[in-house]
Amino acid sequence: MHGPASPGWLLVALCAATGAYCLLRMRSTIEEQRHAAGGEALMGFGMAAMAVPAAVFTPPSWAWPAYAVVFGAAALRALWAARADAHHLHHLVGTSAMVYMAVVMAASPGHHQGHGGAGLPAVTGALLLYFAGYVLLSGVRLLPAGAGTVAGGWGDRPELARACRLSMGIGMVAMLLTL
Repeated sequence: MHGPASPGWLLVALCAATGAYCLLRMRSTIEEQRHAAGGEALMGFGMAAMAVPAAVFTPPSWAWPAYAVVFGAAALRALWAARADAHHLHHLVGTSAMVYMAVVMAASPGHHQGHGGAGLPAVTGALLLYFAGYVLLSGVRLLPAGAGTVAGGWGDRPELARACRLSMGIGMVAMLLTL
């Protein structure tokens, strides 16, 4: 993505740590946790890979279309899962945003020189509004969760899952701002 290297590395670390925790959540005894955690791990690691500062690593030309295909498949899976559970609509928006960013990066000739406004302003703006709202709502939802009891192991703690989703929302806002 565009932007200075230091914030980029912080975003990489945040997203990679979130993806790692989501992998841990995949070992949960709660089936709902396991199913959600796989898609969230993919998002976390995918966001980390896309956020590596361009000054450090310039991906090959095939990487952006590959991201679009992977996240397009994840979007189709989220669309299918949304038939039974509305929570998957958020996953659909997230994976679609990743497809959008990958397509913009692939279509931008010189996208590693740090220019702004490469995406369609209306789509980028709508995604920014959605994820900013999601971050604010997730932050509010997280506040009362700290007063509860710890349920099970690390993979079964709902307040940590909400914190990871909040982190990925913040990361998505940061990535869209640099687009």
